Amino acid sequence: MDIGIIQQKAEEMRILNLAVMKDGELLLKKDWDEEIRRNQYSASKSFTSIAVGIAQKEGLLELNEKLCDIFREEMPDNPSENLCSATVKDLLTMCLGQDSGYLMGVQRPLMKEMDWVRYTLSRPFTQKPGTSFLYNNAGPYLAGILVQRRSGCDLVNYLMPRLFEPMGIRRPVWETDPYGYTFGAGGLFLCVTELLKFGQLLLQEGNWEGKQIVPSAYIREASKKYIDNEKDGYGYLFWRGPYNSYRADGKYGQFSIVLPDKNAVIAINAESRDADAMMECCMDIIVPQL
Repeated sequence: MDIGIIQQKAEEMRILNLAVMKDGELLLKKDWDEEIRRNQYSASKSFTSIAVGIAQKEGLLELNEKLCDIFREEMPDNPSENLCSATVKDLLTMCLGQDSGYLMGVQRPLMKEMDWVRYTLSRPFTQKPGTSFLYNNAGPYLAGILVQRRSGCDLVNYLMPRLFEPMGIRRPVWETDPYGYTFGAGGLFLCVTELLKFGQLLLQEGNWEGKQIVPSAYIREASKKYIDNEKDGYGYLFWRGPYNSYRADGKYGQFSIVLPDKNAVIAINAESRDADAMMECCMDIIVPQL
């Protein structure tokens, strides 16, 4: 792979670490900064999605369950018809029906509320769930809460024996809410090699070294386009992209890009202020060489 132009773009866009796998082999590994665990921001959402898929297989939840049944104790008085119709699937597709994004990065440090579940459910549900896309941390946060309550442990402890340990990933740090619940919408710390492993697991439809650790049917469903947006669509906490790709996508350019048609995975950690341009760079420069 010709990395000359990649080198130039990496310096322009503040790419820190880049790893590419093709046909199960490491094709490129380049570090412009030390490879350390970094905040994956919203790429963490995709790990929450996988936790939901595993929990579904274990019979802990169903995607058609309604929030009014799941969070009965935290529901506001006289909940709206829209809130009453919202399901777990709506949490995963950014189609919750709220009028604005909640629990976003700039909001959380300033919040006075301690009970984020109650707070989130008290916000307006102005549209019918499942009908329109609005990027929102509320959905993945509540999805993560559901897994934690049904499993009786936080997301890290839940995923350690089921996902992280089988893949050789040591115990990660993950942001928590004021009550100690894992924040399923962001704040998972991993390095680029671990992000690459995650993408390879997805490419292999949940199979790792001969063991099916995530249901293949769930990964196929999660990576489909369920709703249109201003880009290429959205699945179950995965963004769709060009070349029939899908990805875990975090602020400042944290990517695990899965390209089934190329049998390839691209993982990036960055400090970019223009992640969209960095994604275009990947698709225009790296993908054509695969």
